[in-house]
Amino acid sequence: MSIAEIPDFKQTIPIDKIGVEERVSRLNKRSIKKESKLQALKLALSMIDHTTLEGKDSEGKVIQLCSKARTPYAPMPHLPHVAAVCVYPNMVATAKKALKGTNVKVASVATAFPSGMAQLHIKLDDTRFAVDQGADEIDMVISRGEFLKGNYSFIFDEIAAVKEACGSAHLKVILETGELETLENVRKASDIAMYAGADFIKTSTGKISPAATQPVTLVMLEAIRDFYIETGTMVGMKPAGGIRKAKEALQYLVLVKETLGAAWLTPEWFRFGASSLTNDLLMQIVKQETGVYQSIDYFSND
Repeated sequence: MSIAEIPDFKQTIPIDKIGVEERVSRLNKRSIKKESKLQALKLALSMIDHTTLEGKDSEGKVIQLCSKARTPYAPMPHLPHVAAVCVYPNMVATAKKALKGTNVKVASVATAFPSGMAQLHIKLDDTRFAVDQGADEIDMVISRGEFLKGNYSFIFDEIAAVKEACGSAHLKVILETGELETLENVRKASDIAMYAGADFIKTSTGKISPAATQPVTLVMLEAIRDFYIETGTMVGMKPAGGIRKAKEALQYLVLVKETLGAAWLTPEWFRFGASSLTNDLLMQIVKQETGVYQSIDYFSND
């Protein structure tokens, strides 16, 4: 598909910011109790992309991260593993080896993450290297400067080129919504990403503030819904950055259920980019299963 085939590409879809915030507020009042709450907490745990993206990352740190991804809490081996481990391209082979024999995916950031400030051939080489090392998923960043200049064809073509370089690996397109300035821009960037071939759209790199917010996520979910109605193609969603509490995670799940339906409530179609969320989910699960809170100090900080 070419950019010229995107419906109403040059038109801006107006977003009622107050209406979006009011809908989020209403949905946040939904209450999940008892067994349903426990199931939702475990579901959220299974949707996490466990992530380390620091300059001091080492093979040892990645191996430890993968260990927790496989078994989030050793005293409760029945708990689900997380969805994926996300690392820089040079750590993909280490993660792949550490996760061998599991269903945990290996994701890798690419395309000059987090700034995206590199030439296309460098971004494509970065992507191909990560895939060659064994990455199942690629998280790319769009060129926000080009987007804000109105160079939408550049964004479309870049995403399409990275998608081709991914081969069989899934592509998550990071919009870095905190830099897009308006909800209208978030909607436009979401549409361009999906029509260019994104398998997932993702809010943020987690490196700037604000990162994921529920109003932005709702706008992106509505874009996914409309894209599905238009094309019949499902696209996944990943809010990333700043989601630290189990209560917030459950609120996001309600947004997904009420906007897209139960079909998207699986790790295949919804993820959390929020490693710090893991321990709060574990603490809440222990409380639901045993009736008492476990100290946060009993959970490893991986």
